[in-house]
Amino acid sequence: MPYQSCLRQLSTQHILMSKAQDMWSFRVIDTGVADAALNMGLDEAILLHVAAHSVPPTIRFYGWSRPTVSLGYFQRARKEIDEEAIRARDYRLVRRMTGGRAVLHDRELTYSVIVPGDHPLAESSVIESYRLLSQGLRDGFLNLGVEAKLVSLADEDEKAKYESSGSAACFDSPSWYELVVGGKKIAGSAQVRAHGGLLQHGALLLDLDADDLFSLLRFRSEEDRARLRTDFDERAVSVRQLTGREVTYQEAAAAFTSGFATGLPAILHPGSITPEEMSRAEDLAQSKYADDTWTFRR
Repeated sequence: MPYQSCLRQLSTQHILMSKAQDMWSFRVIDTGVADAALNMGLDEAILLHVAAHSVPPTIRFYGWSRPTVSLGYFQRARKEIDEEAIRARDYRLVRRMTGGRAVLHDRELTYSVIVPGDHPLAESSVIESYRLLSQGLRDGFLNLGVEAKLVSLADEDEKAKYESSGSAACFDSPSWYELVVGGKKIAGSAQVRAHGGLLQHGALLLDLDADDLFSLLRFRSEEDRARLRTDFDERAVSVRQLTGREVTYQEAAAAFTSGFATGLPAILHPGSITPEEMSRAEDLAQSKYADDTWTFRR
């Protein structure tokens, strides 16, 4: 091969390798505790900026200033959620841009992973992207002393073991490639592809008060509530229940940062929210996520 041609080939390979490394280079940010509307505004604002390539692919960790019920995009708020019970406890209610069922965000670490549309995660199928991200979550739980496994529901016999009991709660049953311990779900994730990018976020259960959750949901009868509440205990579990100890937010964030580094082909570097992202997040929080028009759209 002529020398110049060889140089061109090496240069092309170097560009492709550099691009691949850039694609798997993630900014890791911890935005700490915020209210419900701002948390959802931040996820969407980051998605908009990541999709525009103005900031790198991002892994975000966060918490909630008040216990919050987040509704899936397609859920019917007034039919499935007891607004009076939420107000009586001074909890918050917000609708996510992702699908799935209701989650009570309280004793958890919440994560989001956000990539542009040309990222390998976004170009893969929903099932495959769930699998890849679940590997990072699995390694994070292992760092906390919890050996979770990936559940694939591609097989109908396996799927039948995890059929939903019919409640509005997210942790009622696992989805594709979610994480379970002893058949019980320990992480609830939801994904959306919008604005030219991919957002997956979810709740990593550090502790769990199922009675609290079920007191905020609507049921056809108290008998249904009691039956589904009992069934829920066989479907969800927390880190504290498994380890017998309290795991702090900071410990969990460190564990899952390390988990994503080992579970994904990712290069992680610490970062922070840009002023532009925060400004857009605050606008979205006020105009969308704190607005009843959005919350009760269904």
